[in-house]
Amino acid sequence: MVKQSMPQLRLVDTPNGSVTYTLTRKAVKNLNLRIGSGGEITVSLPLRCPVKQADDFIREKSGWITDAIRRRDARQAEPLPPVSREECTRLLEEALARVYPLVAPLGVALPALKLRSLRSQWGNCHWAQGYITLNTALARCPEGLRDYVALHELVHFLHHDHGPGFYARMDSLMPDWRRRRRSLKSYSGALER
Repeated sequence: MVKQSMPQLRLVDTPNGSVTYTLTRKAVKNLNLRIGSGGEITVSLPLRCPVKQADDFIREKSGWITDAIRRRDARQAEPLPPVSREECTRLLEEALARVYPLVAPLGVALPALKLRSLRSQWGNCHWAQGYITLNTALARCPEGLRDYVALHELVHFLHHDHGPGFYARMDSLMPDWRRRRRSLKSYSGALER
């Protein structure tokens, strides 16, 4: 029994313009659509489905595809300004100092701050060791986003996981944290540099 076909390049006219994508038949239950880091579009199609179903799926999702590629291009097209090590240290220490008073009354001791270039995280909390790490790329982001990440890591001293208690505490300390988190996603290109 064939479990996967050779990839096939397809061109589909959609309400948002022509879309070229790579189609592969696989032993999957559902159609799967992916946009690669270079903007390439791939669709995995269940073995018994007609190719027309994949083309229709691309037409249906064409608006979403266009938006996703536009967002990816915007992230790559907006290089963030370089920041010296000294400036980075100053900016991230200031972020910690701005948000620490929110958790101090809750019994959180001021943690040590470490700075590192991280590839996939904006920060992390080492609550058992008493320190947080902030990504040096944060120094290239707006102040409000630096504050959000610093507070996020500080709240982990109170709630070690991302359970309901963690989110309730974030809601009470920084009511607009979800908006800030969404904004931070547009700076994800900084993580790769």
